[in-house]
Amino acid sequence: MIDFAEMRRAMVDAQVRANDVTDLKIVAAMMETPRERFVPAGLRNFAYIDDDLLVKEGAPARYLMEPMVLAKLLQAAEIGDGDLVLDVGASSGYSTAVLAKLAGQVVALEEDAELADRGAGVLTDLGLLNAAYVKGALTAGWPGEAPYDAILLNGSVDEAPQTLLSQLKPGGRLVAVVGRGRAGRATVFTNTAGGIGSRVVFDAAVPTLPGFEAAPSFVF
Repeated sequence: MIDFAEMRRAMVDAQVRANDVTDLKIVAAMMETPRERFVPAGLRNFAYIDDDLLVKEGAPARYLMEPMVLAKLLQAAEIGDGDLVLDVGASSGYSTAVLAKLAGQVVALEEDAELADRGAGVLTDLGLLNAAYVKGALTAGWPGEAPYDAILLNGSVDEAPQTLLSQLKPGGRLVAVVGRGRAGRATVFTNTAGGIGSRVVFDAAVPTLPGFEAAPSFVF
């Protein structure tokens, strides 16, 4: 029988702690969250690999972000235990489950109804009552619960998502990977008195979040 607890411990030690994630709340949350519950049954043996993990085939395919990238984004977001967080592209709910152990309330936004229903069921099974799914276009965010202390994007975007940035509280942070492949840069956007500031925190390559691809430009 596979020892998922041991695999989880190895993931945290080798992928999270080893990559400068020093926030003990994030380490504990990832140690406690059964990632295998959020992937298709046939892929549970691969739940803790250090790569993005396919959770639904199709166009577009959907993934769970690589654990190291997720952990470092969460650390950069500096989430407090009273924060309201929007999890954009929550997919099957792993990132939401981790966030629920860090924040006060989590809104999991997902436009794929099958993934949303699956994730909501697992969150209920795990007793994570401070997180709830909503269904809607990822690019629109969820203004009904805005403004947010923090927003996480579960995938890369081609440019800063202005609609989502407008849903931040003063001082609120949005974390996302901007750019594709080797051009990807994990970036923190902060709503300051002077407007939206940004800073790059590390390099990362993750699958693009559906809907956040830049419109093709015309070439004359």
